[in-house]
Amino acid sequence: MSPRFLASALAVLACLAAPARADEAEEEPDPAPVALGERLFLETRFAQFFAANAGGNVNAPLAAGDPVVDTTRTPDGDLPGPFAGESINCRACHLVDEQLDAPGGGMRTYTDFAVRSPVPAREDGLAATPRNAPPLVGASRPRPGGLDLHFDGEFATMEGLVFGTLTGRNYGWLPREAADAVAHVARVVREDDGTGALAQEFGGAYRRVLAGTDPSLPPELVLPPELRVDVDSASDGEIVAAVARLIAAYALQLSFATDDDDVFVGSPFDAFVAANGLPARPDPGEGPDDFARRFRLAVERLESPVFVDAGPFEFHDRDFVFGPRELRGLQVFVTTRSLPGRDGVGNCAACHAPPEFTDFSFHNTGVSQSAYDAVHGAGRFARLRVPSLRRREREPARWLPATPLHPDAAEPFRRVPEAGRPLRADLGLWNVFANPDFPAPQERLGARLCDEALAHAPASVQRSARVRARWIARECTAPRLLPTALARFKTPGLRDLGHSAPYFHDGQSATLEDVVRFYDAAGELARRGKLRNGAPELRAIRLDDDDVDALVRFLMSLDEDYS
Repeated sequence: MSPRFLASALAVLACLAAPARADEAEEEPDPAPVALGERLFLETRFAQFFAANAGGNVNAPLAAGDPVVDTTRTPDGDLPGPFAGESINCRACHLVDEQLDAPGGGMRTYTDFAVRSPVPAREDGLAATPRNAPPLVGASRPRPGGLDLHFDGEFATMEGLVFGTLTGRNYGWLPREAADAVAHVARVVREDDGTGALAQEFGGAYRRVLAGTDPSLPPELVLPPELRVDVDSASDGEIVAAVARLIAAYALQLSFATDDDDVFVGSPFDAFVAANGLPARPDPGEGPDDFARRFRLAVERLESPVFVDAGPFEFHDRDFVFGPRELRGLQVFVTTRSLPGRDGVGNCAACHAPPEFTDFSFHNTGVSQSAYDAVHGAGRFARLRVPSLRRREREPARWLPATPLHPDAAEPFRRVPEAGRPLRADLGLWNVFANPDFPAPQERLGARLCDEALAHAPASVQRSARVRARWIARECTAPRLLPTALARFKTPGLRDLGHSAPYFHDGQSATLEDVVRFYDAAGELARRGKLRNGAPELRAIRLDDDDVDALVRFLMSLDEDYS
């Protein structure tokens, strides 16, 4: 093998991949729904704290802001918050460049720095969510079957997620206050007088821009007719739904760099793929598993790889490089099996298939078990008593998350593990699947769990359509599937991980090396039958120290200069 470096050519590729800067090219204005969605994403007056402290005037500044936004929480200490003196908004937990130059800060891919995201103080005593804020960049990429949003699949659409956030605990509203939240958001929209800084930048009063008929509105802020709303005739719920649609339009277009053919082009890995003619995306009708297999074979057949060295990143403190170590990491990443007793098997693509680097599904990789056992002792999660579906249905307030339908529910299994309270754990998808308080995602979640179970069914089930149909009728029922949902969380994407630490839904891993070593340990637990409801894919993972280092280098090659 004689590797070749084409630094100058790949530097051009890297420049093409990076988002254009203001001094390099004049950007086209965002479509009106996206622009107004950004304004609403930044709006700080929808929170419960503002409702309680504004003195009845939605256009007056607060005398004192909500302490939760005074700082940006990081694992290494607090930074001054970009919204200090105000109340919480979407951007407070989904940051971009607000802390770019702060010591200990940096660029973010619409996520925060927290292990678990802080929430406004209320009488329920919560100071943070049980999970951290997932990155929004790339979160809404098209996928088979549609969207599953949040780590536990609670929402089936971005509009539903936004509506739930605006009226939920992250904005300070208790479950029993959902109607108050709707009324307050609608009031802010109706009474906004257009004098605020956001209004000055985005077309004036909300009633003006949402109506979309004022001839003096800039063309780039004129909403299409189907998104317009007359705030005087619309109900409170219709106004909040309109707000949710616009914020969703903004969130849905957040993506990593792609070309006109929707091929990813922003990372060193993408440049390596292009330079070597590797498959860049699935063919029409090709599933992620089939593409991952084709991609793996193409990597194995590389004889004289062209490597990438295109100078420094702008927002990462290292060079834009894909070299021999990154290639070795890629090989470990896509390897599914080896000789007995040999290392070098990542089996990562089984759940993180390129080019999206996620299967958009739900798996139990042992994160909740690790967090629980760290508090209560090794092996205790395996003995945690979890109710059956029948018992859960009889006592929803005892076992399920708090919602407007069950505002006083104890939600023991959407909690941070706590010493002396053994019934506190985070069981992820278990909280949502077959929960009638979350009707929207049920059909899709059931189908995903059934497909997963079928994929690991005996070969005799796979060979006969009649046997398969009987198996599905028996096994793909809510009582049978619920135990398989235990401690499953949505598979995250892996692009630009350098801008989204700490890792896992509970932030328990600070570095990529921690993550890779966690998976190696989880693979050993799975092989020994010590991982409760563990993903079968984990059993194949076998890594030595060199594999770990190479995998980390490969994961770093998925970074890009998102801005």
